[in-house]
Amino acid sequence: MATFLYKLGRFSFRRRHFVALIWIALLTLAGVGAASAPAAGSSSFSIPGVEAQKAFDLLEQRFPGSSADGATARVVFKAPDGEKMTDAANKATVAKTVKELGDGSEVVSVSDPYTTNAVSKDGTVAYTSVKFEAKSQELKDSSKEALETTADKARDAGLTVEMGGDALQAQAGQEALGEIIGLALAAIVLVVTLGSLVAAGLPLLTAIIGVGIGVSTITALASALDLGDTTSTLALMIGLAVGIDYALFIVSRYRTELAEGRDREEAVGRAAGTAGSAVVFAGLTVVIALAGLSVVGVPMLTKMGLAAAGTVVVAVLIALTMIPALLGYAGRKVRPADQKGKLLGRRKAKQSADGPAVAKPNMGARWASFVVRRPVAVLLFGVLGLGAIALPATQLELGLPDDGSQPTSTTQRRAYDLLSEGFGPGFNGPLMVVVDAKDSADPEAAATAVTDEVKGLDDVVTVTPATFNKAGDTAMITVIPESKPSSAQTEDLVHAIRDAGTGVTADTDANVLVTGTTAMNIDFSQKLTDALIPYLGLVVGLAFLLLIVVFRSILVPLKAALGFLLSVLAALGAVVAVFQWGWLASLIGVEETGPIMSMMPIFMVGVVFGLAMDYEVFLVTRMREAYVHGESPSQAVVTGFKYSARVVAAAAVIMMAVFAGFIGSSESMIKMIGFGLAIAVFFDAFVVRMAIVPAVLALLGRKAWWLPKWLDRALPNVDVEGEGLRASDGAKDTDPDEDRELVRV
Repeated sequence: MATFLYKLGRFSFRRRHFVALIWIALLTLAGVGAASAPAAGSSSFSIPGVEAQKAFDLLEQRFPGSSADGATARVVFKAPDGEKMTDAANKATVAKTVKELGDGSEVVSVSDPYTTNAVSKDGTVAYTSVKFEAKSQELKDSSKEALETTADKARDAGLTVEMGGDALQAQAGQEALGEIIGLALAAIVLVVTLGSLVAAGLPLLTAIIGVGIGVSTITALASALDLGDTTSTLALMIGLAVGIDYALFIVSRYRTELAEGRDREEAVGRAAGTAGSAVVFAGLTVVIALAGLSVVGVPMLTKMGLAAAGTVVVAVLIALTMIPALLGYAGRKVRPADQKGKLLGRRKAKQSADGPAVAKPNMGARWASFVVRRPVAVLLFGVLGLGAIALPATQLELGLPDDGSQPTSTTQRRAYDLLSEGFGPGFNGPLMVVVDAKDSADPEAAATAVTDEVKGLDDVVTVTPATFNKAGDTAMITVIPESKPSSAQTEDLVHAIRDAGTGVTADTDANVLVTGTTAMNIDFSQKLTDALIPYLGLVVGLAFLLLIVVFRSILVPLKAALGFLLSVLAALGAVVAVFQWGWLASLIGVEETGPIMSMMPIFMVGVVFGLAMDYEVFLVTRMREAYVHGESPSQAVVTGFKYSARVVAAAAVIMMAVFAGFIGSSESMIKMIGFGLAIAVFFDAFVVRMAIVPAVLALLGRKAWWLPKWLDRALPNVDVEGEGLRASDGAKDTDPDEDRELVRV
């Protein structure tokens, strides 16, 4: 591996024009493809195999033209103080609004509040439901604008009008601004770490090119592969982070090789052969974690994971080829590690009396020496500290965000609050009970039995009469819970209706299914919970095998996996404390606490595991390299930190800055992901990898690098440490003319 990458690095350095043109051509091709590709088609949220999805599919089949999964909107009216919605003037305004809403090109139906019992008991609040033919992701902008225009007219007439539902999407938050701030912080860290604007600019440039290729390719293929808008979000987030980090590691190693006296082409080859090997295996762990999301069985997660994995592959290839090419262009503007550019002032190692440079131990070496001297204390402090932070994770409640989690400044949130005020919180999450009576002798009796059973359950406010399809073999019954959609009581009600339906099925041969957005969210959470352990086993198992090959050790990969579990549990604990309990929520703009997004645990396991293994590979391979080259286990730990700690810390800060840029989003889901990933990187990089890992290695000593002989013989030798390069050095050092005899010509 090291020898191949060494040759690839030198080739890219020498043929820099060719390499640069290839990447520019790929970026241009992807950009043109994205610009000329047709708009993405349907990317609806579906969960194959769960009851709620089966009910949706059944409604599509039995109620043709009803657009069971079409977009919906609720327009909520509130009368002025002292008036009621039943007053003549207000009724006229609502009637006019309903008529205008029904004229929309994509509108299937609009309900009349006065004929559907959609006026609150005190008469101050009323609502109309708008059903669209198109799904929420496909709804035209003109339809959304028509909603806004009609609502404005009703407001002008004196009513308070707010709107909710999936037909509307929250206004774009500060994602773009946050990402700009994150990239600016990353640039500052790169300048401080690498010492010059040119050196700092290389990782930023290559990361942007890599993300540009990845996201443009996703956009170009969106229509053909049915990819949604959210598919590229994860690719953007991960692509930027790992793109900067991988390039940083190679540039940093290049500067170290220059400081050891090698010429620039040789230094590039060495950097690609050693740090590049670590980049390859670190990238593989991220790809395994992201592609492994496919086992969950949720199409949206599968697409997001594979798209992000593809972007990571591009980041690795760019780091291995384009960085060496750009280093060739940069020439002397990228200085050796013992020098700083004019921007930060020059610094060289002090000369000893005999001439050679004497390098003082840096902060990383001093910290590693401290840990090696006191490993037990550091280990206990790190484990107990993260364990305490992880405790809130034991109270984790899962759900999906609804309009109640939106900022109070949005019309969706205000509509949610008005409905809760007028009708109770359950009106924001109605349940739909579908009675499939095709095999029943008396469909109407079956529907009546279901209605009677549901009315007798706790937490039920309203049960509407059954509505049959034209064939008379399928009925829909709407159930309004007493509790809000994300509450545990509503989840219990869904399970209670399904349990009651089992009895009805036994008596009438009618199949009873529960669906609706709330039921879909509950089923989604359960599916993710069931998939978490198999997913964790698959990803950790594959990465464990990969790390055995890299480190040629059993205990080092085991320690890496256990450390990851500790950091991800601590990160989940922090997420629960902030987003569920409300601790320090105001600092990051969390306006409404509630259940944690269902995808969060499995999402964090996938993403954080890949990133955690990045730091493990970059830090421990340098220790392994020192150990293989003859240093004692304790000294190898110090050497690894001497050369890698500063760069790993910089990479972690950069990644945290990129993720933290998403905390500024107005979308609670994006905000939660940004915070969770940023805090997870902090815990894993600075507590697990910088404290717990060296402490464990110091305690294990030579046992850390133990591998059964039979396994050592069976495993392929990937030479991450660059031993093959050192062997070639020895061959070069031998005088080729030493054994030759002089021949007189």
